[in-house]
Amino acid sequence: MADEELDAPDQAQGRGSWRRGWASAGALLATILLVTLVIMVTLSNRARDDALAWERHTYDVMLLTRSLDATTARAEAALGRYVLDEQIETGSLYYSEWRLAGRQIGRLRSLVRSPQQRASVIKVRSLYQQRGRELSPAAAAAFAKRGNEGPSYFYQAGKTPTGPDLRAELDRIASTEREELRVRMAETKTFAAQSDKLTEWLGWLGVLIGIGAISLGIAAYRALTDRLAARQQAESETIRATTLEHAVQERTRELRDANERLRAEAAEREAAEAQLRQVQKMEAIGQLTGGIAHDFNNMLAVVVGGLDLARRKLGISRKEAEDHIENAMEGATRAAALTRRLLAFARSEPLQPEGVAPAALVSGMLDLIDRTIGERIQVNTRFPDENWHVWADPNQLENAVLNLAVNARDAMHGSGELGISIDNVGLAAGETGQLEAGEYVRISVSDTGTGIAPEHLEKVFEPFFTTKPVGKGTGLGLSQLFGFARQSGGDVTLDSRMNAGTTVSLYLPRSGEAAAQAAEKHGRPIHSVEVAPAPAGTFILVVEDDPRVSRSTVSSLEELGYRTIACESGKQALEIMKRSAGIELVITDVMMPEMTGPELVRHLAEDYPNVGILFVTGYVGEAGEATDLAGYAMLRKPFTVAALADAVSGAVAPRASGSRPVSATAAAE
Repeated sequence: MADEELDAPDQAQGRGSWRRGWASAGALLATILLVTLVIMVTLSNRARDDALAWERHTYDVMLLTRSLDATTARAEAALGRYVLDEQIETGSLYYSEWRLAGRQIGRLRSLVRSPQQRASVIKVRSLYQQRGRELSPAAAAAFAKRGNEGPSYFYQAGKTPTGPDLRAELDRIASTEREELRVRMAETKTFAAQSDKLTEWLGWLGVLIGIGAISLGIAAYRALTDRLAARQQAESETIRATTLEHAVQERTRELRDANERLRAEAAEREAAEAQLRQVQKMEAIGQLTGGIAHDFNNMLAVVVGGLDLARRKLGISRKEAEDHIENAMEGATRAAALTRRLLAFARSEPLQPEGVAPAALVSGMLDLIDRTIGERIQVNTRFPDENWHVWADPNQLENAVLNLAVNARDAMHGSGELGISIDNVGLAAGETGQLEAGEYVRISVSDTGTGIAPEHLEKVFEPFFTTKPVGKGTGLGLSQLFGFARQSGGDVTLDSRMNAGTTVSLYLPRSGEAAAQAAEKHGRPIHSVEVAPAPAGTFILVVEDDPRVSRSTVSSLEELGYRTIACESGKQALEIMKRSAGIELVITDVMMPEMTGPELVRHLAEDYPNVGILFVTGYVGEAGEATDLAGYAMLRKPFTVAALADAVSGAVAPRASGSRPVSATAAAE
């Protein structure tokens, strides 16, 4: 028994040594695993950082190619204006943009890295230099002010394939970078997944180390209770356990920092994706700009060619000269209409609302709709018994209905049934979109087409979004409709099911005042009356900062028999009004430096309340809001002599009654 008692401490000491050996081995193994995992996480994060740097480099190259394409397009557009107006400012703009394109090519050469991309950049520089040689005769002719030689050279340069080849090579560089971007994004995703997995392993290893620390603490406690003589050893074990616990805390802190870095990197990746979406949107804007430039070039070709032919026929055949002038006028009118549509889309041109009966307006459009959508589509209409009126821009409302009909035709692939219905409805607050409670006219256009996929329904009103194939649409139609509805105090709803058709409903608030003033004429309500021509000899002040427009306006007024005086700023106009008596009408531009047209009119209204006002504008911009222009006659550029005569008569006539002139809009049709 005594021997067993003597052996018991030795056995306890042996068990303690055995436990310490296993604990030391486990701690060493855990440390090795921990260090290994930390090194692997560090390497994975470094690889992910390299992949992200490649992604940013690819974005820089893609953005630079788009910027270079836009710069060359602006340079050629500036040259097109230069050969027409031969102004040194326009020529300076062309040379500045063209040199900027050369510097951008040098920057692009320093950015690309692969031999294939460097070869493409060399080809871009060669095409750029060749294009410069093709455009230089036109620039030289414009600089020498040789008249028609500049447009002729510019037209010849437009026929060469160098410009399209340059844009195609830039697109090829961007496409190659886009392919490399997809590869880099895949690598980034792989490294991120690997880092997440390693981080998860670190977490589990921390848990195991914690469990080991707890086990060591329990073993130390048992050693203290089993044998008091082993107190020193127990204290040593406790110190070791404390050291391991501190190590676990440190590793936990490192894990938390790693998680925070991962969150920051995820946010950076989201920002990169947003930048990519912006690049795609810029590509859509580039396509839209190219289409607009194409249309304007066609219209300018009609105008320039017609005027040139008319000049050649002036002394030979008066009839042929008049025919060519008519063709040029038609091209200029189409260009003005395109400009008004662009301003309406940009919301830089105020609406011209008036009393409109939507049922009468749509009824008068049916022949136009039939010709537009084709004979294979059956049009069904439903109108209310009572024609409620709304206060809206009739031109914009016509465009909205016609655009919806064209969209329905495309959705039905040219064959099906198109429904147009107009209903008088009363809505509660919040029943439809954000509309307030009240009475509304609902204009619904429905089709039997393919419908819109559910994932696209929330995006259909976004600019540049379209489900049509490339080249078939720009994604602006529904966004314009949405903007028109909101500007008119209404809203738009859309109901669509796959393979069951689509219905788009436009809600416009009913206007009792408009209903009292509107009259039906040719299917469109108007509330203007015939105005007698202004008497010959009427004294008119013309305020226009562009000398060419000023000379043209003054010549037209003198042709109509009016007396005129002209100046180029609002300040000069106020001085002329002080020293010149008998001025009966002020014709002023809206956009002018130093003092805008509305600001000038506010000064005149205080001292000369009986003088008529006629605004002439091609772009309102920031010069005035609708409240600044409301109540005054307005003439839109470009205009004909007949349109000018009507606008002057409408602006001068109200002076006889002493009332403020009502809003009127004249335009060359």
